[in-house]
Amino acid sequence: MLELTAEAFKEKITNKLKTDRGIEIGDASDKDIYYVIAAIVNEEIMPQWYDTQKKYEEKNNKQIFYLSMEFLVGNLLQSNLLNCGMLDVSNQALKELGLDPENIYAKEHDAALGNGGLGRLAACFLDSLASLNYAGHGYGIRYRYGLFEQRIINGNQVELPDYWLKNDYPWETKKEDEAVCIHFHGDVHMFKKNDGTLEFNYENTDKVMAIPYDIPIIGYENKVINTLRLWSAEAVYDEQETLATENNEFYHDLDHKHSIEQISGFLYPDDSNHEGKELRLKQQYFLVSSSIQHIIKNFKKNNHTSLRRLPEKVVIQINDTHPSLAIPELMRILMDEENFSWNAAWEVTTKVIAYTNHTTLSEALETWPKGMLEHLLPRIYMIIDEINERFCKGIWYDHEALRDTIPSLAIIADDQVHMARLAIVGSFSVNGVARIHTEILKKQEMKHFYNLFPDRFNNKTNGITHRRWLLQANPNLASLITDVIGPQWIKRPKQLISLLKYSKDSSLLEKFDQVKHENKKILANHIYERTGILVDDQSIFDVQIKRLHEYKRQLLNIFHIIYLYNELKVNPNQDITPRTFIFGAKAAPSYHLAKEVIKLINTVASIVNYDPDIRGKLKVIFLENYNVSLAEKIIPAADISEQISTASKEASGTGNMKLMMNGALTVGTLDGANIEINDLVGNQNMFIFGLTADEVMDYYQHGGFDATAIYNTDDRVKRILDQLNQGEFGSHDIEFKDIYYNILYHNDPYFVLKDFEPYIETHEIVERTYRDRLTWLNMSVTNIAHSGKFSSDRTIREYATDIWKVKQVWG
Repeated sequence: MLELTAEAFKEKITNKLKTDRGIEIGDASDKDIYYVIAAIVNEEIMPQWYDTQKKYEEKNNKQIFYLSMEFLVGNLLQSNLLNCGMLDVSNQALKELGLDPENIYAKEHDAALGNGGLGRLAACFLDSLASLNYAGHGYGIRYRYGLFEQRIINGNQVELPDYWLKNDYPWETKKEDEAVCIHFHGDVHMFKKNDGTLEFNYENTDKVMAIPYDIPIIGYENKVINTLRLWSAEAVYDEQETLATENNEFYHDLDHKHSIEQISGFLYPDDSNHEGKELRLKQQYFLVSSSIQHIIKNFKKNNHTSLRRLPEKVVIQINDTHPSLAIPELMRILMDEENFSWNAAWEVTTKVIAYTNHTTLSEALETWPKGMLEHLLPRIYMIIDEINERFCKGIWYDHEALRDTIPSLAIIADDQVHMARLAIVGSFSVNGVARIHTEILKKQEMKHFYNLFPDRFNNKTNGITHRRWLLQANPNLASLITDVIGPQWIKRPKQLISLLKYSKDSSLLEKFDQVKHENKKILANHIYERTGILVDDQSIFDVQIKRLHEYKRQLLNIFHIIYLYNELKVNPNQDITPRTFIFGAKAAPSYHLAKEVIKLINTVASIVNYDPDIRGKLKVIFLENYNVSLAEKIIPAADISEQISTASKEASGTGNMKLMMNGALTVGTLDGANIEINDLVGNQNMFIFGLTADEVMDYYQHGGFDATAIYNTDDRVKRILDQLNQGEFGSHDIEFKDIYYNILYHNDPYFVLKDFEPYIETHEIVERTYRDRLTWLNMSVTNIAHSGKFSSDRTIREYATDIWKVKQVWG
């Protein structure tokens, strides 16, 4: 922990303003102050960052390398100050200088390096690795524009480039001398050597330079600083090469340079056409090739021994299927550059790579057209083809009972390369991210693979870093908890369970209620500043914040809101507790139905929020451009956490954990980690409804569900769908017909109508419970007390013990 007084911190600020920016404190903008505080943090941590890496080299312990296409790290200034032990001093110094700390910290643009839970999980894991003294680092891509900046115009989502790197990003350090070269396309020549082995030469390739930018990942008050390395794509120019200026070659060269830079341009480029698909594939290979080249280079630098011992020093965890090409890439390097035989390379690869699966959705399991992969990465395709041949032959000869399953197990099938299958075959561990998710993988989606490799499958329920999502995001609640049970929970989050003995203490519950109300007032002010809409801070804040997807069922939520609105229009005097429904979500640019749901939410909001008949009892708020910083404002203020995915579809969820940790009560299906939350807190402390996973699976497999029958027998459902079909919630009568037809003519694929009635009934119970304040607060505190189980510290300890077999480097 760094020890600085507020006085010393103020002096550092004023001195750095003069030396770094040439201005006095009175002339400094909030952004100037932000940059000098970041510089102070960097000045303090740089020696520790260097010392951490030197200790890793000296001890030469096994290290974890986490490969992910997303790292949703959010705003780092406040987090870095917290982990360095300087946040309180910084806050005090800024206040004494007459500045608002929140305004200063808000000057940092969230790094646009992720989209949803997968990327936020990766960021939480890096935080826990450093805080628990594990040698673990991340590898990702330095997207210049990230996903997109969302704007809502006339209710529609509009995507704009997210220029997050427009201003200097103070946390990154460019390491140009550690750049590596990536090869695409080209020709592969095979030669037979004198000893009978084969040699492969890879020529005439398109070369791309991967330039690394390192970001420090600071452990909580332990002087451990790990690294997130992000790769940026740049064109390669030989020393003699010059830009041609005749015959339009100059412009051709600029186009070529631009196409290369696109590799690290946008997160998840639109893959609805061939060019977009190929760009995504390029991104994935760019990430794994640059990362594995660097890992092997470091191993050889620190270990004067054969790469056969790589599994003793290295674990590569691939986060979902996006980095699955790590398997053939490691094989390529070992065989083509290090002269390994196939069998020796395969033995090393399958002891180094571990795979985390994040989905049960068959449409989300990545595949690539065989021809595209063969054209873009010819040598990699040859290796995948050989892996597939050997794998399928192994089943045929060694597992006669499974011969019929080969078409569903083959890595290359129906002219597609199946990346999840590659990841399973080429790794030593396959983990799901919640207990039910892992069971579905073993018994349903990956049943035949589980029969082949039962010891390979395991569960690691996701977690969140409680330091960011409670200690940082909700400081008043964190302070109250510390006053009650002491500070031990900060480093040992399971200690939160000590709150249980106070869960019926009415005077303490009143204090928790005051904290929640203060947070609601802060959010209400933020909503007014961003939207101009006044919300009642005494109303129930009902929150659904997550990626917009049909299976997450924001549609069920908005149908409930329409139902309440219809009821109030008939009976404006109805006695209901005022409710503020808060949404935050981005839809993929090419996901038409998801964008229609966003439009519907905003259209309903434009009607409900301004209808005098309902007397302010309902408000609907859609906060645009949902990101980590916005989540940090919403979550501490939430009363209700909407976790209403179609059972069996949500792998885990982590928003459910963040909201629970801040005292929101879950309205949810028995899906993902909701089940494990329910196991801890019990049915009496959350609101469970709807179909179970087994019931959903049964409908998918055997039929028996008829959406039209519900439409014809439930007047509430019929009225809502008719309102959509007839244009009552739209500027013209075809506005939401796609939603209407998807529900009725595609038989409601995510069972919105089937769960509609139990959802309404559950919300009626929610309202009755909310009116009994002591009962509600008891439930809230009980949820907080049990939330320590869902810290990412617990998850990382399980990975370290069960999968990675690594120990803390020190401490």
